[in-house]
Amino acid sequence: MSTFSHTDTSSKPADPYTQKNLDEPPLKEKVQDLLNFIQEHKFCMMTTQTVNSDLLASRAMALAAQEGNGFDLLFHTNTESGKTDDLHTHPAVNISFITPSGDWASISGHATIETDREEIKKYYSPSLKAWLGDLGDGVHDGGPDDPRIGIIRVKANTAQYAIAKRTVVGGVVELAKGVVTGQAPSVNKLRHLSESEIQQWRSQ
Repeated sequence: MSTFSHTDTSSKPADPYTQKNLDEPPLKEKVQDLLNFIQEHKFCMMTTQTVNSDLLASRAMALAAQEGNGFDLLFHTNTESGKTDDLHTHPAVNISFITPSGDWASISGHATIETDREEIKKYYSPSLKAWLGDLGDGVHDGGPDDPRIGIIRVKANTAQYAIAKRTVVGGVVELAKGVVTGQAPSVNKLRHLSESEIQQWRSQ
């Protein structure tokens, strides 16, 4: 596999930030911290590949529910929107969360578009009326039976995230020390969840 490299750092780590912050706790802790982060923040960006090109598009989304032991992420959608066209053609998707303090999560997986009315009613929210509007035809009214309402189910394959290991003040102090000493700051718990780890958690 080819990789991009622009320099040779000999035996020294070329990415000291990652090396210093990479954290490998037990699987249960890794998963629970990620799922807690997702449930706390809910708002994210969904990135898809556009229908007719290799360009990417991102859209703000709100998490509606989680299934699959937390690793199926469900979102309401208007089935007639551009993102459903994208996902129908290119199901690979990325979901990303970030907070003002710099904590973040990136989840890669594959999406399906579901139109089963019972599933939609299970997670229906009256606020969807504001987004879809009432077309006045007695069918497309933004209610739970509106055929435009679907669910995007993202099945996570891999994930990576970073959450602060220090307070905001402690992080600033650590960063300032790094500027002075040239040493990478130890400020985050940087974690990865592989496809096999996620499958293991799903099967419990």
